[in-house]
Parts: sequence; C-alpha cells; structure tokens
Amino acid sequence: MKNTTVLISGASIAGPALAYWLSRSGHAVTVVERAPALRPGGQAVDFKGETHRVVLERMGILDEVRRRQTGGTDQTIVDADGRRLAVMPGEFTGGDIEILRGDLSALLYERTEGECEYVFGDSLTSLTDTAGGVHVTFERGAPRTFDLVVGADGIHSNVRRLAFGPESDYVRFLGHYYALADLGVDSGNMMYNEPGRMVAIGGPKSPAFFVFASERLDYDRYDVERHKRILADAYRGMGWRVPELVARLPEARDLYLDSISRVEVDHYARGRVVLLGDAAYGNTLGGFGTGLAIVGAYVLAGELAAAGGDHRTAFRAYEEAFRSYARVAGRGGAGPFLAPATWRGIRMRNWIFKRRFLLWTMLRMTDRFATDIKLKDYPALTGTSTAT
Repeated sequence: MKNTTVLISGASIAGPALAYWLSRSGHAVTVVERAPALRPGGQAVDFKGETHRVVLERMGILDEVRRRQTGGTDQTIVDADGRRLAVMPGEFTGGDIEILRGDLSALLYERTEGECEYVFGDSLTSLTDTAGGVHVTFERGAPRTFDLVVGADGIHSNVRRLAFGPESDYVRFLGHYYALADLGVDSGNMMYNEPGRMVAIGGPKSPAFFVFASERLDYDRYDVERHKRILADAYRGMGWRVPELVARLPEARDLYLDSISRVEVDHYARGRVVLLGDAAYGNTLGGFGTGLAIVGAYVLAGELAAAGGDHRTAFRAYEEAFRSYARVAGRGGAGPFLAPATWRGIRMRNWIFKRRFLLWTMLRMTDRFATDIKLKDYPALTGTSTAT
C-alpha cells in the first residue's frame, strides 16, 4: 500500500467518516479540527434513500443512527396572527432518518478515536506539495509531512484555499443568508414569512432559524456580536413574534450566521491534496450535504484501497465515480424556497404543501437524486463481495 499517512482537515461528518474507512484499509490517519472540541447539538441533518442507508449499514452505524434520530416533525406555517396557513411535513424536511449534526459527529468520533489521531484546536497554515509528500505547517503544532491531505473542512475550506486558491474563485454566493440561534423560546414548531425573510422556531434546524435575502455582506465569520447586529437589522419591522426574537438576540447562545452559497470546483484534487464533502460540492441548506459526505468518504477510501494507495489513479476514479452524483448539490436553491421574494411567491410555496400529489412528486424526485449512483464493492473496506 502506497501513501499510508493521511491528514484530514475537519472533524464534523466527512472527515471522521473518511477516517473510519481509511483506518480499516491500513492507513495511519490524523484528523485536525480548528474547534477546541467536537461541536455538540447543532442543526438536524438527514439521510435519504437506499444509497445512504447502504453506506451507513456497511459502516455498522445504521442502527445507532436510528437510535439517536430526532424523528422528522411537522412544521406549521402561520400568518402574522399565528393562524395556520399550511404544514411542512416532517418527511419533507427530515428525509428518511434525521439526526442532530453533533450527535452524528460524536458517533463517528466514537468509532474512530481508537484508531486515528485527533488534534483539536489547531489549523493548517501552509501546504507544500512535493513528489514525496505534503509538508504541512500548523497554527500551533509542529510542522509535519503526510503522504496525502484531505480537505473535509466545509464550504469555507481552509485546505481548498491553501491548495486551490482564494474562496472567491470557488464559492458562489446565492443571494441569501441564514442564521441558527438558541434564543430560549419555548414554542411549537412554527414558521413565518414576509417577502425575502423567514423565521422558524422550534423546528428541526435549530431552536430559532432565520433565512433572509441580502446583497453580499462584509463581516468577520467569527464575530458573533456583529452577526447579532446583522440579524437584528435584517429583521427590523417584521411582524408575528419576530420583535420578541430580535429583542433576545443580544443574549443569544450558540448563534451562527453564514451565507447560502454553492461550491463550484473544476476538479476535486490537486496533486496529493483532495477535497471531500462540502469543501468540494457543498450547497448550503441544499438537503444533500450529509449524504454526499458519507457516500463520498466511502467512494474516496474505496478508490484509494482499489488503487493500492496510488493517489493519482484513486483521485481520478473518485471524481469519475462521484461527480455526476454530486451534481444534485447544485440543483437546489433553499433561499428562494424558504424566503420567497414576494407575497405571491409565499402563497405559491404554501400551496405546494396543501397538494399531496405535488409533495409526493417532490419527495420521489429527492429519493431518485439521492440514489443516483451505483455503489461499487470495495472488499478492502467491507470484507464482502456485494454490489448495490
């Protein structure tokens, strides 16, 4: 086996999933994560269709994911007086299996911490790709050299920036922002819209969930106080319970704000560096990110095993096998759907949820997109000889 030492940047979903498979096929894996520890809780993520279930089953975690699942819950869309207008069913937002991102991350960490090295509270500062490996420097740790480096560090990937170029070359802003916050609101699962703005409380994404249309904003991604001011400005003058929510923003816990954007890269790999998950094919709130991360990790590890660690052959095969499937990430546009630009658009969106046939058709299309790949069997990973 060639290229046995692998550095993975990112310890959310894609990184630990890849670490699981690589450790099974004989690689020595190090996972580095900027955060000081695993992030608990977070928004709900979901899996859809047979392909996702098969990979979870081959990982041996399907039953545990089901045990920890939140269960999709219906969300009532209301008017300014709190009267019901429509219901967004749980199967639409929660897929077949829904689980909190933090719970899934913890489960993957539990399955890999004994075989893999985890380094929290650190981040890469440079990558030098050579014929014999990738020389890596860190913010805190000593420099090291690895055979391969994987960027599994999200839509704002640090690895992609260092190896491919600036984020502006690869991340397309889609005209909306979203925010997740714990505002201490005790309420049922309700959602309210005005043109270009949506707020939901008690739903699957977060205790409070916001989506709003905006021009591109200039702000520090780590400046939470600035995020609170941006959100307060965006929701000023809105009806329903929004003034109450805005008043709670200064004391908000775990508030996170980001753009709704899509990653567009020509190739997933540069030399000995390869991208996985949202770093390669992310689409914020697109509904497929977690499934793509899990399946992508299986395919990437499997192709490395099949190629005996030859990264050129493996990375090329990974992209050939996966790019068509990953196109589903570019199909969706969560912003205009969740926060339509006009009152008419809001009424039309709500109307869809009152028509079971239309909703069923949308769910069938989602299932087709989620299963649109023929999974290879990689005996070095699974020890079996099956095909799906």
